[in-house]
Amino acid sequence: MTEDVITRKVGSVGRITLNRPKALNALNQDMVTAMVEALKAWREDDSVKAVVVDGAGEKGFCAGGDIRMLAESGQAGDDRAWTFWRDEYQLNTLIAEYPKPYVALIDGITMGGGVGVSIHGEFRVAGDRTMFAMPETGIGFHPDVGGAYFLPRLMGELGVWMGLTGARLKTADCIAAGVATHYVPTNSHPALIEALETETLDNDGEKVDAILERFAGDPGQSDLGMVQPLIDAAFEGDDLTVILNRLETADDAWSKAVLKILSGKSPTAVKVTLAALRKGADLSLQDVMVQDLRVSSRFLKEGSDFYEGVRAVIIDKDNAPNWSEPISDAEVAAYFEPLDADKEMTFLE
Repeated sequence: MTEDVITRKVGSVGRITLNRPKALNALNQDMVTAMVEALKAWREDDSVKAVVVDGAGEKGFCAGGDIRMLAESGQAGDDRAWTFWRDEYQLNTLIAEYPKPYVALIDGITMGGGVGVSIHGEFRVAGDRTMFAMPETGIGFHPDVGGAYFLPRLMGELGVWMGLTGARLKTADCIAAGVATHYVPTNSHPALIEALETETLDNDGEKVDAILERFAGDPGQSDLGMVQPLIDAAFEGDDLTVILNRLETADDAWSKAVLKILSGKSPTAVKVTLAALRKGADLSLQDVMVQDLRVSSRFLKEGSDFYEGVRAVIIDKDNAPNWSEPISDAEVAAYFEPLDADKEMTFLE
């Protein structure tokens, strides 16, 4: 048992509260294990009609995973990182395939691992504080947890822009992009949770959807529509050099700003991420999870950018990573090669 996540049944709802507010509810191994155990138990429990997930505190739904542990595991050469990723990706897949309505209240920072335990569920409810992003290239890593599945399926090249640059979506943007299904004002979330816990629900999601609509508000206007043509023009294709050249030659402030952002990311991570997103567009979610485990494992063994990113952002916090030189196409391809048979991705029954 762990106090870092609180699981309980209230009425006909299985409730999960991520409970590491000082760490912005970032996932650790115990939290992943507890969520898997609860979801598996409730899947077979006819008295549970829906699952509702939220985060403790006011700042974050879930800001990611235990990055420091992953880096330490890689440097020590042990299996902690591999086990965490396998279990986390099993959790993500369990959520995607869950037979009952799954409601994630993504109010506050929702990044990395937090995206993984929300985006694959049926309902993603944004609040006023929602900040949604996949910022992994900034630490020399890739948008895992199924990022290569959902990002390429967003409108146009929006997901590629997000995955490469770590762009942050606020509440209205989340609705416009489709990463959130509903907007409910933050101050209405307690009443929404109470309604879900006390009203009669069914397993097909219609009653849940009706309750969410009852509490839904107007998130306001998103700016995505204005920049979408620029995103689509810049990020088309699978050649990073061409994308960078387009941004460099475009004579507008947005392109200049995006080029500056991209230049601060790990060149290796950006190149591998672009390849992962293009491959993921044609893969099933399970196949993306297989790919994710391969690519994540390789980031621990190929080069030093992940360790340098963790040093710069998490440990020393100087935000001045010294990235390695860009890698070749052949080196990128090696990230996607199968792992040893006993290290390949497996899925829960």
